[in-house]
Amino acid sequence: MKTLSQRIADCIRAALPKAFKLVLWLLKIMLPISLAVSLLHHWGLIARLAGVLTPAFALIGLPGEAAIVFITSIFVNIYAAIAVIATLPLDLREVTILALMCLISHNLPVETLIQKKTRSSALGMLALRLSTSFVAAMALDALLPAQLGAGLAAGQAVAFANIGELLLSWLADAAWLILKITLIVTGLMILQNLLKEFNIIQKLSRLFAPLMGLLGLSRASAFLWLVAQILGLAYGSAIMIDAVERNEISAADANRLNYHIAINHSLLEDTLLFVAIGVPAAWITFPRIALAMAVVWGVRAVARLRPVKEEE
Repeated sequence: MKTLSQRIADCIRAALPKAFKLVLWLLKIMLPISLAVSLLHHWGLIARLAGVLTPAFALIGLPGEAAIVFITSIFVNIYAAIAVIATLPLDLREVTILALMCLISHNLPVETLIQKKTRSSALGMLALRLSTSFVAAMALDALLPAQLGAGLAAGQAVAFANIGELLLSWLADAAWLILKITLIVTGLMILQNLLKEFNIIQKLSRLFAPLMGLLGLSRASAFLWLVAQILGLAYGSAIMIDAVERNEISAADANRLNYHIAINHSLLEDTLLFVAIGVPAAWITFPRIALAMAVVWGVRAVARLRPVKEEE
């Protein structure tokens, strides 16, 4: 019989090749996209694209400048969106609506490709996140009081004098991204193996089973759902991709989970980033959970109706 240290060492050895493969795959997506977006921002093309969306934003109680934030969020991440928010004359009510939109739709090029890797439709996930962002914003615009308050944190956007400065900054960010991705993905793969080896995943699944049932998800989704809420889609993807490839979760269950986490993931970190600049946590947390639940139960209802339609 193997000792405890041998079992742990075996888990680490088994995780490293898979982690290396997934790190390379993630970096092949993230690095080119981040460079392209940095260049588009520098050349002013993102701002021009945002201008096209100005009329649509007027319908949800937001000024035209808000489109710049949303476009930034779509292509990059929450950090970049908050940096842009800090440079614009937006009140707390407007930032709250915008925060909800960004929390649903951010880093779409990377996260959509990740969800495609786990056997969901890339186009479907993209359309879902963009459409629910505006649905959520319209609902929040109707529900929020006219005067929500004040108290946004100040900040300043970074402007580069030339391409050379931009590239140097991007290289520094890329080096940090490579290190962070490598450590997080490797750690997650080792953790997953350890949880399997010591049957902890089954215990977590039982613990979160009642919540999964309420959300319209399967018991097999419990651990993956928890990872997505703690680490988000991009960093938690290693676990989900591996689980799908090992057939530890069915394609149908993985797809339903993707519908949920497309709208509602990273409940801790991303939410706290907006709370730090004064956005009320409740207004950007519960709407995402409710919307994700409604979408998953809707998907399940449609799936049950399909056989009836075929017989007709």
